[in-house]
Amino acid sequence: MPVEFSIVIFAVIAAVVLFQLYNVLGKKVGRQPEDGSKVPVLAKAPATAEPAAKVPAVDAAALAAAASLRARDPAFDPIKFIEGARQAYETIVRSYATGDRAALKPLLTSAVLDSFEAGIIARETRGETEEVEFLQGPRADLEIASAEGDKAVAKVRFLAELRSKIIQTGADASVEPRIEERRTAEHWTFERSLGSTDPNWVLARVEPASA
Repeated sequence: MPVEFSIVIFAVIAAVVLFQLYNVLGKKVGRQPEDGSKVPVLAKAPATAEPAAKVPAVDAAALAAAASLRARDPAFDPIKFIEGARQAYETIVRSYATGDRAALKPLLTSAVLDSFEAGIIARETRGETEEVEFLQGPRADLEIASAEGDKAVAKVRFLAELRSKIIQTGADASVEPRIEERRTAEHWTFERSLGSTDPNWVLARVEPASA
């Protein structure tokens, strides 16, 4: 076979191969930038965005504990109640430490308020003021929620780690503040009137609990 004819044959074969490659690789696959549409990307949260709030978990035991009250008050939400009780706990503990009677009054029954008032007066008599810091968020577990007559009653077990700074005033003001750390385990019983337009609970009883 003449050399020139062989070259022509190879050229034709190469052209066919290149054409087939173009058909496979040269076609547009999917949407292209020039199609006028953007390639979807995962959205990134703004750098200043707040972290998502943690929703308190309520286990089956807590739901069972709330069943009695929910039979009388179907709107009772254990999750919202526990979160509200935790916030009330922190507010009451801090307000008692600082002797903030105005903050305590709407959160306590008259009997508990009288007991707290006695403790505040005793501290003031000693010439002390106190600041409280929670070392971590307190744990709150709903133990029972029921209806007693015309009242809704809920008992919560709180576990907390606290740091107290006790400051001397008056003649002993030069004394260095005393720092104390402690763990507490208490049962707090809250109550409110069933059928009342006021949804707020008040603290009716405080008792020691096992750690």
